[in-house]
Amino acid sequence: MNLYNLFKISIRAVGNNKMRSFLSMLGIIIGVAAVIIMMSIGQGSKESIRSELSTMGTNLLTIRPGADMRGGVRQDPSAMQTLKMADYQRIIREKKFVTKVSPEVTASGQVVYGNNNTTTTIYGESTEYLDIKQWPVERGDCFTEEDINKAAKKVVVGKTIVTELFGEGADPIGKTIRFKSIPMTIVGVLKAKGYNSWGMDQDNVIIAPYTTVMKRIAAQTWFSSIVCSAITEDLSDAAIEELTQMLRDNHKLKGEAADDFTIRSQAEMMETMSTTMDMVTLILVVAAAFSLLVAGIGIMNIMLVSVTERTKEIGLRMAVGATGAVISLQFLIESVLISVTGGLLGIIVGCSASELLVPLFGMPSSVPAWSIYVSFLVCVVIGVGFGYVPAVKAARMDPIEAIRHE
Repeated sequence: MNLYNLFKISIRAVGNNKMRSFLSMLGIIIGVAAVIIMMSIGQGSKESIRSELSTMGTNLLTIRPGADMRGGVRQDPSAMQTLKMADYQRIIREKKFVTKVSPEVTASGQVVYGNNNTTTTIYGESTEYLDIKQWPVERGDCFTEEDINKAAKKVVVGKTIVTELFGEGADPIGKTIRFKSIPMTIVGVLKAKGYNSWGMDQDNVIIAPYTTVMKRIAAQTWFSSIVCSAITEDLSDAAIEELTQMLRDNHKLKGEAADDFTIRSQAEMMETMSTTMDMVTLILVVAAAFSLLVAGIGIMNIMLVSVTERTKEIGLRMAVGATGAVISLQFLIESVLISVTGGLLGIIVGCSASELLVPLFGMPSSVPAWSIYVSFLVCVVIGVGFGYVPAVKAARMDPIEAIRHE
């Protein structure tokens, strides 16, 4: 018997038990759809994070206080005081592979205007900070070098601050707000950025001269971090090496002494986040793949029932010359047919849900083409793997006993 006839017989057998065949497919449909949705969410999240980080500049470098060990206890980097004004001044004076530099001091608290208030974070920066972050001022201007020298009480605010304190669409330029009882005049409004991938509102921010935050608000002489821009992304490693040497000299770190600071490039951060998202996606996909395993067991169970129900048919076919290999191939085709059909429906459901439903929940989604190919291949493997036992059982039947079966 040729393969074409076997295929027709298999389709007829599957069609004769439509409801049972569909219920067998249902596990595959759900499993494949779940795997594709998980992959699409993982891939979409990774692309979203990479896109978000790249908007800050792929040549961005961030210097933070290192995790210093004191008395066997690893300190919180934010509480350390290893980045000083001398470090910033030396970088400005001697930099070769760095173009722009901004020291950073932060403080959180309540900002008030009239009867309105909101909680926010104020960032003390230099005039080059907005260029480093590629964050334009939409209205008004930024503070100046003179403002930094005088520790002027001038600020640039994000759109959320404007909305919360003044109302949607209001013009806050020239208005005075109070942060921790310190009056500050708004000189500019930043272009809206919205929420990032971690759910943080990037527009709920106030940016002031770093001297203002250090002297008038935080009352400290050290920096929380220093952000820089390498000349190009390709020169990021050279810039990191240059900055490392400067800081080690300034901090008098000799020989094998560990750094008391860390320098991270944007490319490194992107790679780290991608690796993390890949791991999360893998865990989600493995969890979803267990439903495919259950679906495969369901197919094997249904095929074993089918073999038992059609024992007499198998005996008759063997009696007229069908070999065990032909009988085995017929049941394998039926198993693969159920699995692949379910897989194709699952791919349609998964892709549709990823494109239409997932975005409704505010999650990024991007279906990688390879996930479709892998899902289809897995369905074929499930069909063959879990159809093998029923097929072998059918092929090993004794024709005489099969014909006598009631």
